Amino acid sequence: MERSNFLKLMGGTISLGAVGSVSVLNSLMDTLPETDTKMPVLFVGHGSPMNGIEDNSFSQYWKKLASEIEKPKAVLCVSAHWLTKGTYITAMEKPPTIHDFGGFPQALFDVEYPAPGDPKLAEETAKLFTTTTVGLDHEWGMDHGTWTIVRHMYQDADIPVLQLSIDYNQAPQYHYDLAKNLQALRKKGVLIMGSGNMVHNLGMVAWDKLNEPFGFDWAIEMNTIFKQKIEANDHAALIAYEKLNAASKLAIPTPDHYYPLLYTLALKEEKDAISFFNDEPMAGSLTMTSVKIG
Repeated sequence: MERSNFLKLMGGTISLGAVGSVSVLNSLMDTLPETDTKMPVLFVGHGSPMNGIEDNSFSQYWKKLASEIEKPKAVLCVSAHWLTKGTYITAMEKPPTIHDFGGFPQALFDVEYPAPGDPKLAEETAKLFTTTTVGLDHEWGMDHGTWTIVRHMYQDADIPVLQLSIDYNQAPQYHYDLAKNLQALRKKGVLIMGSGNMVHNLGMVAWDKLNEPFGFDWAIEMNTIFKQKIEANDHAALIAYEKLNAASKLAIPTPDHYYPLLYTLALKEEKDAISFFNDEPMAGSLTMTSVKIG
């Protein structure tokens, strides 16, 4: 599906005007009671859509990760593949599986991941945002930035899955600040996940090494810088990523696959531990490096 086909115009939004924070949180409490533990937050490098059906080191770790954390009451994913004008959250009962790619084997197009949605949770989550209106979307569903990962983590498809769109008209700081509104969900059993790639330059892919753990020098250099800044909690530098290094424009020629990382980092609290997984370059100009916070 072409990006131009899914850029949405603002509309169908809900008004936040008279909604107080206490009433919003009380309503969310009714939807999802607070848990004893705080869910981690993930940034997952999703890479090729083929990871959705292949049994490889990446998908194997996604399964392992799901077994190590508390089973969530819902998953909320910020995917690099849902870019909109304005911000939206999926709010349908049965989100469709979107095959938003081309040129892959039929087996990939045949996949359906029948996880339910949660319209009530979507409505209450939308109300958490205090700086913008968030529209309730009934058309999108789950794109491959979401289902290729979640179908490995939760194979029974029994956990509600929602997506939050990325307002592609906004600057990095906006996305980082916006994500902070989601903090309350971590105590409600919601697994929040950003899905993209830290280094993502499809125009420079080494096609002769498409399935090899190979990275150009500049890609490895930038990936190392990203990890160092994440470990140092230097979020300001990561927000202003274009100033990090001359190679940043090669690593992030467009920010769609980078923005989900900012949504993840914004939810880190002071005592949250940081760990990396699937930390490998692929095809020269991509990295699968992923982050677990908490």
